[in-house]
Amino acid sequence: MKRRDFMRLAAASPLLAGAPALQAAPSTPTPQADGWRTFELRYDVDIPAQSGAGRMWLPLPSDAGDFQTVHALNWAGAPAGAALNWDPVYQAAMFSAALPASASPHRISVTAVVSTHDRTRGAAGPLRPLTADVARYLAPTPHMPTDGIVATTSAKIIKDIQGPDAQARAIYDWVVDNAFRNPKTRGCGLGDIKFMLESGNLGGKCADINSLFVGLARAAGLPAREMYGVRVAASKQFKSLGKADDISKAQHCRAEYFSPRHGWVGVDPADVRKAVLEENLPLTDARIVALRERLFGYWEMNWVGFNTARDFALAPPARAPLPYLMYPYAEFGDGVLDGREPDHFNFRISSRERLQAG
Repeated sequence: MKRRDFMRLAAASPLLAGAPALQAAPSTPTPQADGWRTFELRYDVDIPAQSGAGRMWLPLPSDAGDFQTVHALNWAGAPAGAALNWDPVYQAAMFSAALPASASPHRISVTAVVSTHDRTRGAAGPLRPLTADVARYLAPTPHMPTDGIVATTSAKIIKDIQGPDAQARAIYDWVVDNAFRNPKTRGCGLGDIKFMLESGNLGGKCADINSLFVGLARAAGLPAREMYGVRVAASKQFKSLGKADDISKAQHCRAEYFSPRHGWVGVDPADVRKAVLEENLPLTDARIVALRERLFGYWEMNWVGFNTARDFALAPPARAPLPYLMYPYAEFGDGVLDGREPDHFNFRISSRERLQAG
């Protein structure tokens, strides 16, 4: 979420004067053009009794391109000083709350209202310049280097292929052909692509498989990034690619690369491999072949995106940078509540679609 959009949500809010909740825009969004859907996402986090103080962070949806708009953010039950924050590098929006020591548990609820529209690759246009906000996504990160084995693998894939879109497609196809979904991977994985390539083990989940695409693309000189988010509704493509109601374990990241002709282009090799595994279909099955073609340049927006932040510092600062913010995260003294384990953390994320009148 860009700072100006963050301030659009906050402008009319008493939060800036210290009130504990924010709501922007009407509670029911104005009906939009055909193809738009509106979802209400709700976090319910049960904070256990703690002998020491702590802090909690929750990823929040962001305005994104012409396919996602945030209408409202609000919360209840949070202590004084709870706030919306964003990191200065990626402008990832997050809710944070300092949690005092307490002899009894309590619940914090955070709600977001978001509209989405299926995303397709735009028509080719005049060449777009490589601006600073795009060039940022060429840089390596600790989990996603662009030298060494990442660079040599990328060069082998690209060979003599010319043009950013053809190169991106070659990397996408290589990832689909060589990576695989490992259902035993914790959460969505970490996306440690150097380890994956050096070990020869290209198994994992979305943060591994889509990070592999992003890192190989960056090594080839193609700006690329993940967008971290959560599934919010059933899929029109495959049952395994959707989730509604209780979405506490439905986190999913996607990938995109920058095309000088098309702008940012969404891709999702990880969902091709997810469908292969969970639908028990080979890569050669006609339905998978069609999905593979579709997911180079298409995102079904039964999913809400949070941010593109990778290996970054939380705001206010946590003890150490996170590889990404896709799950709730909390610290109490020397302990961490890990959002990859919602039963241990004791939180629930739910999704409800708001049907438009008319």
